[in-house]
Amino acid sequence: MDKIRSEVDDSYKWDIDNMIPEGKKIEKIYEEIDELCNKILSYKGTILDSSTNLINVLNYSNQLDRLCENLYVYSHMLCDTDTKNNEYQSLKIKSENIYEMVSNKLSFINPEILKNEYSLVQKYVLENEDLNKYQFYFELMFRYKEHTLNESEEEIISKAINSMNVGSEVFYNLDNADIKIGSIKDENNNEVEITNSNYNIFINNKDRRIRKESFEKLYSFYENHINTFAASLKGNVKKNDFISNVRKFNNPLENSLYADNINVSVYKNLIDTVHKKLNSMYEYMNLKKKFLKLEELHMYDIYVDLVDGVEDRISFEEGKKMIFESLKPLGDKYIQDLNKPFDEKWIDVYPNVGKKSGAYSWGTYDSKSYILLNYNDTIDSVSTMAHELGHSMHSYYSKNNQDYIYYNYPIFLAEIASTVNEVLLNDYLYKNSKNKKEKLFYLNEILEKIRTTIFRQTMFAEFEMIIYEKESKGISLTATEISNTYLDLNKLYYGDNVVSDDLIKYEWSRIPHFYNSFYVYKYATGLSAALAIASEILNGNKDVKDKYLEFLASGGKDYPLNTLNKLGIDMTKTETIEKALDFFKKKLEELKQLV
Repeated sequence: MDKIRSEVDDSYKWDIDNMIPEGKKIEKIYEEIDELCNKILSYKGTILDSSTNLINVLNYSNQLDRLCENLYVYSHMLCDTDTKNNEYQSLKIKSENIYEMVSNKLSFINPEILKNEYSLVQKYVLENEDLNKYQFYFELMFRYKEHTLNESEEEIISKAINSMNVGSEVFYNLDNADIKIGSIKDENNNEVEITNSNYNIFINNKDRRIRKESFEKLYSFYENHINTFAASLKGNVKKNDFISNVRKFNNPLENSLYADNINVSVYKNLIDTVHKKLNSMYEYMNLKKKFLKLEELHMYDIYVDLVDGVEDRISFEEGKKMIFESLKPLGDKYIQDLNKPFDEKWIDVYPNVGKKSGAYSWGTYDSKSYILLNYNDTIDSVSTMAHELGHSMHSYYSKNNQDYIYYNYPIFLAEIASTVNEVLLNDYLYKNSKNKKEKLFYLNEILEKIRTTIFRQTMFAEFEMIIYEKESKGISLTATEISNTYLDLNKLYYGDNVVSDDLIKYEWSRIPHFYNSFYVYKYATGLSAALAIASEILNGNKDVKDKYLEFLASGGKDYPLNTLNKLGIDMTKTETIEKALDFFKKKLEELKQLV
């Protein structure tokens, strides 16, 4: 049973209070936001009258963005620690309303700049050295010229988009604050409540009864609310369809990839390449079925570890030691900086009643790179911690080496640093295994990592693509239509060696990433790139290690494919994906030999 927030030791809670300057009341921040808005509004219609006007608007906008971002992230992180707290909910809603207000008031800026020629902006950059740092910023902006409307239309769209986010809000509340899954009897015949944060423990239990009952309890909740989840997802699809149409994109997928300057072919190549390698997945599932001595391998069986290779419980402190040892190949500087998240209280460690499920790394340019965990003393939670530390260190180096406008690295690159950490952790634990069983355990873990991150996330990506295509063809996205689409894909990706239980067709309804549309494919491309980078670092390639640390500091000052090219990785081709899936095949053969 999870503790209430006040019962958790303060040493295991993050310290986010310094996101609001000491002695400053939030009401004062609201006033500063209003003042900056008015300053920017005074330049309306005159932004490009001179280079001085342009730099003033950009500088004021950055100050305003930083204030709004700090307030928004602070209020959301506060709410995530206790989603039932009305005071936190109120502050969160207030920050969202402020973001909406600012977005509406300042929606004139980009259209006003873009109605002019790029040559005028370039002229100002040459004559005003303060504008030099904005060169790539302007390039990114003018890429959107044909997709940007006039001022009044942009204001309407801004208001419309904010009102269309209700679907994701419904999902958030239903999946966190209002979720009630139920309870089962554990192996000691104790009644235990299932939550989103402890479900992974039950689905990985050696007792098949516990796995089956927890699976059925969880998905019965989603089945009982499936029409609500379907309506919220459909609302999100319609929102993105609307945005892509009015911004003159062919479809929401193209719109989503445009910011990163990535062609739709990269997305589709991933799906096609994984399809060609599905036999490895089928072979892996068949090996699991045999090893577990099951006549039928069900969806509630596929997460169970093949062997007991590690201690049942790994404390947070022990997990920290494992991570530090495993990341030594990244060099002394990285290890020294890795102390900061622990020494400076960046991490909120344990679950509590009402706390948001899962894990994330989040912060602002002016704050620490905070980490939310729901640590449960398992090797999986150690791996999750290594993953989120990868994100936070990526952000830390980026913030310390880039100006505010470039510190936010593209999402396409976001999953690389996190998964490099996971791969290095797995390699360390595998090489330091004390016996054959432990080796089997860590081999199985890396196979599971690739199954869940490349195969499964690609399945999610294909699911998203299909439901958006259905919407564009006028096929009604009912709960039945969405669920059957998901079930068909589940059968394709897992093959005949796995029974696709009927309840698994509701799995889509518990995936939060579908509300950040066409995001999940980046997990698959990110792990593929991470495997290539980690392999070179482990092989002692100092040049790649040094370039990787430069990559962590590069932020968003270039297009993501160009940033990866500097590491020798070309994601426009299928080679990196193929090598990752060949690595999966190789590890599968190692597992067979050990078995």
